[in-house]
Amino acid sequence: MNITRNGTIPSLKGPDESFTGTVRIDGRFKGTGPARVSGSTVTFEPGARTAWHTHPLGQTLLVMSGFGRVQREGGTVEEIRAGDTVWFEPGEKHWHGASPTTAMTHIAIVEALDGQVVDWMEHVTDEQYSA
Repeated sequence: MNITRNGTIPSLKGPDESFTGTVRIDGRFKGTGPARVSGSTVTFEPGARTAWHTHPLGQTLLVMSGFGRVQREGGTVEEIRAGDTVWFEPGEKHWHGASPTTAMTHIAIVEALDGQVVDWMEHVTDEQYSA
C-alpha cells in the first residue's frame, strides 16, 4: 500500500506550450509497473484551456466544480459542469477548459502506453473556443 498525503506533491503551472490562460495542475497519483494509470486535479481559471491533444489510451475527466467546455475534433463545443464525466477515446483529438466567466476543476485520469500519456498539438484559437 502507498499513501500520498495531500500537499506532498507540489502544484505546477500549466505550461504555455500546452495551455492558454492560467492553469494549475496538482498530481494526485501515478501507477508504478505494471500499473500505468495516473491522475491529476487540474484547475482552469475563466477562459483557460488546453491545446488540442490526444491520449494513446484515452482520457476520463471527472468535473469537480465550476463550468467548462470540451470539444472533439469535428464536433461542437459542449458545456460541462460539476458532476459530469467525460470520456475521450484513444487517439481522439480534443481540448477542454473553463467557460469564459467561470473557473472549472476536473480530475483527469489517463494510462501510459510505452511511457506516453499525451501528445500535445496546436493551441485552440479564440474562434474555436468561442464557437
